[in-house]
Amino acid sequence: MTLIFIYGPPAAGKLTVAKIVSERTGLPLFHNHLIVDAVGALFPFGSENFVRLREKFWLESMQAAIAEGRSFIFTFMPEPSVRADFSERVKALVEDAGTDIAFVHLHLSREGQLRRIANADRGKFGKLRDIDLLKDNFEQFETATRAMPEPTITIDTAKHTADQAAELIMTKLNLVS
Repeated sequence: MTLIFIYGPPAAGKLTVAKIVSERTGLPLFHNHLIVDAVGALFPFGSENFVRLREKFWLESMQAAIAEGRSFIFTFMPEPSVRADFSERVKALVEDAGTDIAFVHLHLSREGQLRRIANADRGKFGKLRDIDLLKDNFEQFETATRAMPEPTITIDTAKHTADQAAELIMTKLNLVS
């Protein structure tokens, strides 16, 4: 069992790359907006209940998959409303079960994020699309990203297409398509 934990800033291509890896490997994709959007339907983003329930659903879903030995891909954007130790707790959960976790950091410069943030495809899920909000939170997103565990691989998505990024991940993790 392996958890591929793909993280990075807004608009770095986390979901796009994860979908390609999922399609090519058959691994299920548990992207963060499945839970973010569900909880956000009832509670404002960042509210006490939103934060509590989002984390509970993420962790309990992961725990159940790990208990059944199910490998999967998870996408995540480090940001201040998520407890700083979240990724370390996920890592401990996986390692305590005697399985593997691979942290994949997709990187994109601030300029790249600004170019991509308002793309229409980001509207399918409740993703950040507001340029001013992105600008106002650059430093917070970067601080949260620096607190993540050491990545197994880092990919600059301005220098690699989504297909290339997926292939790099699959090669590094010895995943067969």
